[in-house]
Amino acid sequence: MADARRQLRSGTVVLGGMGLLAAALTSCSADPDKRCVDRDSYAAAKGYQVVSDKNCTSAKSAVDAGYYYGGRKKGGWVSGGSFTKPRSGSGGSSGGGHSVKRGGFGGEHGSSGG
Repeated sequence: MADARRQLRSGTVVLGGMGLLAAALTSCSADPDKRCVDRDSYAAAKGYQVVSDKNCTSAKSAVDAGYYYGGRKKGGWVSGGSFTKPRSGSGGSSGGGHSVKRGGFGGEHGSSGG
C-alpha cells in the first residue's frame, strides 16, 4: 500500500513538472521581441529610437510610431530587426535579420515535410 502511494506521489510530481515545462515553452515562443519606435528617427549608426508603447497603441500620437520586431537594443535605440511581424511559430529574429529554425520531435533539419 505504501508503495502505491509513493508511486502516485512521484507520478504527480512528474506530471506537474511537465505542465510547468509546457507553460514555459509556450510563453517563450508566443510573441517575438517587439518595441515601439519612432519611424522617423532612423540614424545609420544607431537604428531607430525606442519610444513609449502608448505611441503605438494610441491613434493620437506625437510621433510616427510602429512596432519593430527583433533586433538588438542598445540604450534607447534598436537596430537589426524589422517592422514586419514574424509569422507565428517561425522562431522570430534575434539579430541581424536571421531567423532561427529548429527541428521538432523526430524532425530532420532541412526537410520540406511534403
